Amino acid sequence: MNTSEFILEKVAPIFNKQGYVGTSLSDITNATGLTKGAIYCNFSNKEDLALKSFQLNINLAIKPLFRLITNTEGSINKLQAITHYQRSYYDLVKDRGGCPLLRVGVDTKFINPLLFEEAQKLSQRFTNGLINIIQEGIANNEIKEDTEPAEFAKVVLSLIEGSSLLAFIHDDQTYIINAMDYIDNTFIQSIKKQ
Repeated sequence: MNTSEFILEKVAPIFNKQGYVGTSLSDITNATGLTKGAIYCNFSNKEDLALKSFQLNINLAIKPLFRLITNTEGSINKLQAITHYQRSYYDLVKDRGGCPLLRVGVDTKFINPLLFEEAQKLSQRFTNGLINIIQEGIANNEIKEDTEPAEFAKVVLSLIEGSSLLAFIHDDQTYIINAMDYIDNTFIQSIKKQ
């Protein structure tokens, strides 16, 4: 592991827990045991370090879901793979400060446009992925033709992110589990061709 990787491994959870503004240079140096000079020898500034920390948090928490979807056949199976993954999501990210997309999206909107833009891109990628799954399902006769892909995608993503937020506020993963059950038993069943 090189120095940059070491720094990111130590600092990414802190940025995710404390936010961009809440993470100070002393937090970073205390976590790594390195000097300010050593930190900024590896990263151009705090914004660069926060961006790369966000990318690491995404690689650990959300990219495995994208890989799972890619390796799953059939639109209904892909949608169910998403809800299955989300059911264990709380345990995956609770010690790292929660959902990195949610944390960065809320934390940086007015103070770090570059990082906020990365969160927007990730959210749009997730939305577009859901839209593609629905469109593919319609084309393959798995999903009803009158299903509106963009509307479905936005509602599902809202349930995922909203349930994640509430699970962390209340330290209760049943918010996520109940929302995923609702997606499975109501939404997916309502669009599935019989």
